[in-house]
Amino acid sequence: MLPAPAHRKRRRRTVLIALAASTAAMATMTVGPLGWAGTQNGHTPNGTTPDDEQPSAGARSAGDRLLPYLGNGGYDVRSYDVGYTYRPGTTKMDSSVRIHATATQALSRFSLDAAVDEIRTVTVQGQPARFTVDKKGEKLDVTPRQALDKGRPFDVNIAYRVDRSDNRARPGDPTSPAPRLTPWVNKKDGFVLFGQPDRSHMFFPANDYPVDRARFTFRITAPKDLQAVGIGTQRSRTTKGDDATTVFTTRDEIPTHVVQAGVGHYKEIRDRGPRGMPLRSYITADAYEAAKPLVNAIPGQMAWMEKEFGREFPLETYGVLGVADGYLGVALETATLSTFAVEGLQGEPDLREPTMVHEMVHQYFGDELSVANWDTNWISEGHAEYYQLRYNVHKGWRDWDTVLKLRYEFDPEGRAASGPPNRPKEAIDALVGGNNAGVLMLAGLRHQVGDATFKKIEGTFFDRYRGKAADTQDYIDVANEVSGRDFTSYITSWLYDEKTPPMPGHPDWVAPEPPKDS
Repeated sequence: MLPAPAHRKRRRRTVLIALAASTAAMATMTVGPLGWAGTQNGHTPNGTTPDDEQPSAGARSAGDRLLPYLGNGGYDVRSYDVGYTYRPGTTKMDSSVRIHATATQALSRFSLDAAVDEIRTVTVQGQPARFTVDKKGEKLDVTPRQALDKGRPFDVNIAYRVDRSDNRARPGDPTSPAPRLTPWVNKKDGFVLFGQPDRSHMFFPANDYPVDRARFTFRITAPKDLQAVGIGTQRSRTTKGDDATTVFTTRDEIPTHVVQAGVGHYKEIRDRGPRGMPLRSYITADAYEAAKPLVNAIPGQMAWMEKEFGREFPLETYGVLGVADGYLGVALETATLSTFAVEGLQGEPDLREPTMVHEMVHQYFGDELSVANWDTNWISEGHAEYYQLRYNVHKGWRDWDTVLKLRYEFDPEGRAASGPPNRPKEAIDALVGGNNAGVLMLAGLRHQVGDATFKKIEGTFFDRYRGKAADTQDYIDVANEVSGRDFTSYITSWLYDEKTPPMPGHPDWVAPEPPKDS
């Protein structure tokens, strides 16, 4: 994610989320309609659960420091199939999701992150399941009729309703005003989504945590004069009466927080990238001609990134979504289809293309290689910022040392406001606090090892954790292994220390004291 240019001045502190656990007893619950008692002594349909592994409930948290209520245990989601029915004139949408998962333990009960308007029915393996909704903790707890064996694939079907006017406060912070980055971005002719870091379970029940990557299908029904948009590749569009249903699927598994789906008056721009890769973008119809020149720059941006990084673009397709009337003042790396306010896709290339490259880089770091927890989101943001600067220098729009020095001088202020990159103060800091220090750390590492070794470190790290999640120690281990040197203290000082470390190659640079009101 990258703030739009107008938001890149020093910001006021914004409380996005309070650090409060949600694993306490489930208060404010509603209970599903079934009155049966659930499983009996952990017996399974085929009786194969071993005596030494009796079924038990999956964890109701991934244990994240910043977002402790988020995530669930006991299973691995393989795919989501989400259906929406959009009707003009109402913010309520009838919805459904089919979740295909594999049990990683013998499960008597499991939970999903869920903050939708209403859960109507839940089935597991085609059988009605007992469920409870913990509105305070944003959890859907499901008890199947029969326990699930470890290693068993299973399907969960949920019929539910969303309300796109719902921008509730996060758990643990019920009295705060609605966050600036609202998850439902409503438009006069439709909507788009903003799920980062912890709001995608307002769109569909999910294991809403970056390590549980999955393939996605979106089936969107809307009036046929509107265009549905979604991540992945459009597979079909069928009409029935006044409605059209459009289906999008992803080839690759991605984290939940970078999904995108929506409805509006859009026009499609198709192109080809390196090796003939299909590119498709959707631009709000009124701005189609004005945005087309920058959209047409995507193949060149992609070719540059592949050469600079040394790896082909990792996903099946790419493009941008240009949204009318603003997109919360940010751009977001939604997988295969980065989302922008359409104004961010118009104007002078030196002002707009760097942000486009930033979101493209996230398709490598953040989408294809996801972070292991929200403390380590510098891996995503720092890399996007680093290659964005490299692109600026390549185009002759910026000078490398001049920008790095400005960033170095800003770093103490950024640390004081947001915390160290690998120990951000709040969830909002995980999204923006790692940009600056991340690019400085990477630039300093490159200076010390040289271009060739740095490129090998980056490529090895990506190859090793492609399609997986990685943390800071993983990056340190790769850097040490590839370089044959010990960069542990160097990297940790940049990512964990309260004060700005010295900048390699520039002993004359002095980090100023941070402002006292930071």
